Parts: sequence; structure tokens; C-alpha cells
Amino acid sequence: MSTTDLSEINAFVPGSDVSLRGRPTGPLSGLTFAAKDLFDVSGYVTGAGNADWARTHTPAAQHAWAVQTLLDAGADLIGKTITDELSLGIFGENPFYGTPVNVNAPGRVPGGSSSGSAAAVAAGLCDTAIGTDTGGSVRVPASFCGLYGIRPTHARVPTHGMLAQAPASDTTGWFARDAETFARVSAAMLNVTIPSVLPTKLLVAPDAFAFADASVSAALQDAVERLAALIGNRSEAVLAPVGFATWSRAQRTLQPAQAWLTFRDWLDEVNPRLAFSVIRNLLAGAQVSPQEHEHAELVREEARGHINALLPPGTIMCLPTTPFPAPPRAAPYSSQAKWRARINCLCSHGGLTGVPQVSMPLGCVDGLPVGLSIIGARGEDATLVAVARALEAQ
Repeated sequence: MSTTDLSEINAFVPGSDVSLRGRPTGPLSGLTFAAKDLFDVSGYVTGAGNADWARTHTPAAQHAWAVQTLLDAGADLIGKTITDELSLGIFGENPFYGTPVNVNAPGRVPGGSSSGSAAAVAAGLCDTAIGTDTGGSVRVPASFCGLYGIRPTHARVPTHGMLAQAPASDTTGWFARDAETFARVSAAMLNVTIPSVLPTKLLVAPDAFAFADASVSAALQDAVERLAALIGNRSEAVLAPVGFATWSRAQRTLQPAQAWLTFRDWLDEVNPRLAFSVIRNLLAGAQVSPQEHEHAELVREEARGHINALLPPGTIMCLPTTPFPAPPRAAPYSSQAKWRARINCLCSHGGLTGVPQVSMPLGCVDGLPVGLSIIGARGEDATLVAVARALEAQ
């Protein structure tokens, strides 16, 4: 891929000339990957999407676990990708480095905070890319860019060398354009063989489909029918009996509170330049009261109990990944706030419950991609990947 092609997509951190060869005989030999600029690469500063963070930190002494794992599996690292500042964003617009181009939705945001990773894969600049998902930062760009993407079971994949935001919800995820590549990368990252045996029961979440735009629900119905035919046992079950807004409020209490603790000392020391939306998120975390935190923790325990009962091994559930396709770039903040709130509602179960989720590029609204997601019991990551591979092979 030429330098012109790279610059047109604006997926990579400016001035970050990173190129490392993977092990020649690994299972991913011949594949290329990119790493979100939250992952350490030895000898390079992890910039976290913010110029002041990059200025005040030194080069990493060793590779992040995810980077080292992909190199050991044979994939070649071709660069570090742009992220929303400190991973505190969901649209993928960065005031310091610009917005990566979503080739599958021209004029639209790529989704964040793993924006550059998703944009690079969608544009064919690399075969796969690693990102992070705390509140939706792999799932959302996967949906907006028309990619396969995974948020693994919380704590299933090591996060060593990955810049934390909210450790109780942080995960390492990855993208691919096709299910076979996605399965190969997943096998390496999860250190498993992707099974051939599929789940025996499919649940469809009517509350999630009702919450999404009617056009999104309609666009995903054919995919739901294909999934039901593949699994063979379909029924309906409510994902969030207390309402998505209640789950979202709990996640938007716990996650910002942890993010504030993660970045507080650096904020005090550096007084950095940050986008308004990032400052707002951090201040919200600083103002969480003990009572609010205690209530949010109770909601989290309730959500975990519900989803554990809902999804025993052998059962998966499907839902829209996002409530709408990628919004326009450079939209007014007031519009973004409304969109962000709805996205958080459909994504909050990930951080609250820690179950794995795979988004598949199976819908289209007016030419714009939308993802269909499947979730399963904790530890059933490889099963979800197997479903995605089998569905594409139909």
C-alpha cells in the first residue's frame, strides 16, 4: 500500500513509522496488522491520541501482550493507529490527528475509540488490527465500518501493555474484513482452536431490536433468519428487563469514575489540552458520589445475574450492534450527545456483565453498514467466532 493510500485514509498516527516482522512460520504468517495507539510497541511512545500525553511519556520498554502475541503468531505490524483521546470517545474524531476515513460510509464517522484500527482494516491497509473496548470501542466501529469485531469476555485476553481506562470494563479486541481471517486471528489471540460444534439455542432480543432505528431492525431481519436457520432453535428473550437506560446509567457511572482515577494524577500534573467531550467525561467521573457508585454496582450485579441465567453454555443471543449507522462527521456537539446516549444504551451490557460479543457486518441501511451482534456466556468467545465463520460460509 502506497504512502498516498495511507494518507488518504488517515488511520495511522502521524510521524509514527512503525514496522515489525512477525515470526516467519507462525499461523498468521503473511497477514499484516495495526495496533491502536494504546498498545505499547517497544521503542515507541504510546500516544493515546493526545499530543500532551505523547509529550509527557517515554518510549515503551517492551511490546504489549497483544502486539507480541500477533508477532509471535507470524503477523507483521505495519503501524500504530489513531484513537479518540485517552480512549474516551465513541465517534472516532480526534482534534489533534484528524478523523480516520470510513471507506464504507463516505462522509461518516468511523466510530471510536478504535477508529484508526477499524478504518485501516476497512480500507484494506492491513488484514487485522487490535483495538480496545471498554464501553463499545470495538463493537461500534465494527458496525459503522462494516467489519467483524470482538469484545472478548472481560479478563479473557491479557491487557498487559495496554493503556487502561476503566480496568473493570477494559478489554482487548480485534477486527477483520472476512470471517475466515477473523477466525484465524481469534484462534491466535484466544489461544484456542475454533470449534466446529455450534450452539444449540438462539435467543432474539426484542427490546434491543425495538430500541434500534426501525430501518436498522428491518435491515438485519434477513441475517437473523439466516442465523436462526443455522442454529435451529429460536425464541425471544428480553436482554435488559429493567431497561437499557438503567443499565447505561450504571455503566456511565462506573466507567467514568474509574477513568477519573486512571488519569487524575496526570491531569493534575500536566493540565493537558483535551477536547470538550473528553473533559466532560472526566469531570463526570470526578463528581460521582459514593451513593451513586453503590447503586451502580448493585445494578451491575443484577445485570450479571440476569445474563448468567439467560445465557447458559450452548445458548447465544442476537441484537443490533448499534441503534443506527455511522452519523455524519463534524456534527454539532448537541447532536452527538443524543447519539452517544443511544449507543451507550445498546453497548452497556458489555462493561456491566463482561460477556463476549461478536459484531458481524450483515446489514445495510441506505448504503451504510450496520452490524448484527451475538453474545454468549462468559468464556464462550470461540463459540461466537465459530458462529460468525459458519454464517459467512452458508
